[in-house]
Amino acid sequence: MLEALYERGIRPDIVVGTSVGAINGAFIASRPPTVRTARDLQRIWRALTRAHVFPANPVTAGLGLLGLRDHTVSAGSLRRLIHRHLQIERLEDAAVGLHVVAVDVMTGEEVLLSTGHAVDAVLASAAIPGVFPAVPWNSYLLMDGAVANNAPVSHAIELGADRVIVLNAIGTKPLSRAPRGVLATGAAAVSHALVRRLAEDVVRYADAAEMVILPAPQLEGIMPSDFGHAHDLIAQGLARARSVLPHAGEVVQLPLAA
Repeated sequence: MLEALYERGIRPDIVVGTSVGAINGAFIASRPPTVRTARDLQRIWRALTRAHVFPANPVTAGLGLLGLRDHTVSAGSLRRLIHRHLQIERLEDAAVGLHVVAVDVMTGEEVLLSTGHAVDAVLASAAIPGVFPAVPWNSYLLMDGAVANNAPVSHAIELGADRVIVLNAIGTKPLSRAPRGVLATGAAAVSHALVRRLAEDVVRYADAAEMVILPAPQLEGIMPSDFGHAHDLIAQGLARARSVLPHAGEVVQLPLAA
């Protein structure tokens, strides 16, 4: 999707990201808005395996399942991955305004992070509850922002956006068949909830900003921990974004909700 935007000269004034959108958003906000940047991000995703993000550790998983820890996977690997590819120390150092959304564990309220240590902020926004540990942040204990707001259109508009492009990573089409297995059923339920919030926000803010929702690739049957389909999903994202974006010969400045 980013490649399709950048090849048309469409560059963000601000980047607002939640969960994995915070990871991708921080990457692009710390680099030039070029096709090369988009392809560099693609190369990282193609090289990832489950062990890079969700390393298996029976002890950590067991302690989490017994209620002795708040997580089942150490965040160390994800932290190192973010640190390795992030070219800024603090959110406010980004060349483009960078904002990430997390959720307060205690209240369930959304927390918009616009300043502070970049790796901690991105890690907090992507801290899947029950999987990764919550991240302390000032007086907060933060977890994955997708719990409350997976596509932060509301925050982009509150920050002053009058045109928003949503890079939608979860498809809106109904499933063709019922999911099989506990994990697949849980993932489908979460996906439906996330899509519903986006649909409601599109209606709620229809008069507040011009919005373009880029079509998501087909994820049905792919588990969130399965990194083996990156090449195909990237190709789908590029083709579908190209199909809906105009061929503009001039540089267009658009706020971007990641």
